[in-house]
Amino acid sequence: MPQIMTRDGVRLYVEEAGQGTPVVFVHEYAGDYRTWEPQMRFFSRSHRCVTYSQRGYPPSDVPTDPSKYGQDIARDDVVAVMDALKIDKAHVVGHSMGALTALLVGVKYPERCLSVTAAGCGYGSSPDEKIVEQTREASRETAKMFETVDFATAAARYADGATRQTHKHKDPRGFAEFAKMLAEHSPVGHALTMRELQAKRPTLWHIQDDLKKFKPPLLVLVGDEDDWCLEASVFLKRTVPTAGLVVIPRSGHTITSEEPAAFNAALADLIANAEAGRWMAHRGL
Repeated sequence: MPQIMTRDGVRLYVEEAGQGTPVVFVHEYAGDYRTWEPQMRFFSRSHRCVTYSQRGYPPSDVPTDPSKYGQDIARDDVVAVMDALKIDKAHVVGHSMGALTALLVGVKYPERCLSVTAAGCGYGSSPDEKIVEQTREASRETAKMFETVDFATAAARYADGATRQTHKHKDPRGFAEFAKMLAEHSPVGHALTMRELQAKRPTLWHIQDDLKKFKPPLLVLVGDEDDWCLEASVFLKRTVPTAGLVVIPRSGHTITSEEPAAFNAALADLIANAEAGRWMAHRGL
C-alpha cells in the first residue's frame, strides 16, 4: 500500500492515477479514499488525480492521542501529501469536512492551489453562536456514540442521516455502497475526528475576514436538499471574491456519489477555466 509520512509522523494511505495537472481530493467525515472513485475514474483521463484516507481512517494510521487530530492538522496533511508526491500546485477538491479543509489550504497556502472546490461545506456554521454551540454539542454526542455503541449500529445510524435521504431513495445501490464503506472505518478514528476536529473547528463566519481575501478560484457546490450547508454555501458565494456557486437540484449532502455526473461537469468547468486563466472572465479579469 502506498503511504506518505506527515510532519508529525502519521502515515497516510494514498492512491493516484493519471497524468497531467494534479487534482487532490479530500474526503468527508463519512468517507475515505474510496469516496472519490467516480471522480478518479473521470478526471484521471486527463489529470494526475490523488486521493487519500485522512488520519483516523484505515488504511491510514489511527492515532489514539487526541492531540494528533485537529483542523489545522488536517489542513497541513493536504500539503504533506502534495509535498511527498512532489506536487507544487494542485486543484484542491474537498467535500464536507474536507471542504473546509480545502478552503483553509486556500487561505493558508494560496500559492499551492490552482483552484479550490468546497462541496457540501458549512455544517455547524451560522452567524448565531447559539446554533454553533448546539451543533458542536451534537458533534460531541456523535463522538460519544461512536465510543459507546456497537460500531456497526453507530455507523448505520450515522449513514442514515437526514441530509442523505435523497441519495438513499434515488440510488439505493449507491447508498448501500456508501454505508458499507462507512461501516469499515475505525470507531476510534471517528470519535477522535468528531471531537477534536469537527466539534472545535472554526465556522465560516469566524473566518470571513480571511475569506474576503481568498485568492484561488473557488467553486462552491451544494445540493438543494442539504439543509445544513445551503445557507453556508450562499454565504461563501457572497463573501469570497473568486467564488462561483453551483446548486444541484433534488440532491442532499453526499453529492459526489449521489450526482457524480453533475458534480464532475461543474468541477471540469472550474478546472478548464482556472487553467486557462478565465475563471474571472465574466468580470473582465
